[in-house]
Amino acid sequence: MNKRWTIDKIREFVEKNSDSTLLSTEYHGFSQKLLFKCSCGNNFEKTFTKFNKNNQRKCDVCQPPRESREAK
Repeated sequence: MNKRWTIDKIREFVEKNSDSTLLSTEYHGFSQKLLFKCSCGNNFEKTFTKFNKNNQRKCDVCQPPRESREAK
């Protein structure tokens, strides 16, 4: 079954699975960047796919981006 994400379901997921807060009020699809507030107070943008599947649930200060495979 394909799970249809709504802004309310995303907000609930964020509250249960991270210390961040969802600031965006609309969701238009998996490629849209959403606005979050990290527990440190910084705002950051991520797609919900990255937030959900890649565990990128904090700002770049608290969770620095990983090196790309090409940089190795």
